[in-house]
Amino acid sequence: MTDNRVNKLNRRGFLAGTAALLGSPVLAQDVDGAGSVEVEQDISTVVRHNISSFRALDWRPYFSNLRNGAILVDIDSRALHFWSQDGETYKLYPSSVPLTDEMTRRGRTSVVRKVEGPEWRPTPSMKKRNPEWPDYIPAGPENPLGTHALYLSWTYYRIHGTHDTRKIGRRSSNGCIGLYNEHIAELFALTKVGTQVLLI
Repeated sequence: MTDNRVNKLNRRGFLAGTAALLGSPVLAQDVDGAGSVEVEQDISTVVRHNISSFRALDWRPYFSNLRNGAILVDIDSRALHFWSQDGETYKLYPSSVPLTDEMTRRGRTSVVRKVEGPEWRPTPSMKKRNPEWPDYIPAGPENPLGTHALYLSWTYYRIHGTHDTRKIGRRSSNGCIGLYNEHIAELFALTKVGTQVLLI
């Protein structure tokens, strides 16, 4: 038995003993090497959770070509994929996605405008849900669009940064796709007006 396997067993034994003393239902977690996690909830139950959804993808199943570059946003895995027009550059970023399916738009669009230091105005539906929100926020650290924004051909939809880094990797937006400010700055430099966008 290898030292690594012994360490895992020792850790499991320690956690199991401690959990039993405290009456906790969760005993241990261990990655099995096949892209999933085993969570032992009690002695007789093992639940498997997929952890492989944030992974590199090939552009071909989603786009017929890379003219002007391509962006794929996978709502379920909360990831944004970018391919350059020449196919030499590929980027994968964690993202925030809309709060609900009703706020989520899927399909094909494109980048129609790029703005560094965007201003923000809530949409009519945002104001209806949140009448206390301001009508306007200038560029700066309080702006919900972060440091850069890619405006899509769909009205009110953007790929943008965020100053609130807790939102990334979560269902936290009112319809837009959010990235860390350093990631949107990089993507902003790589994209151009006309870049293809597909949300799935």
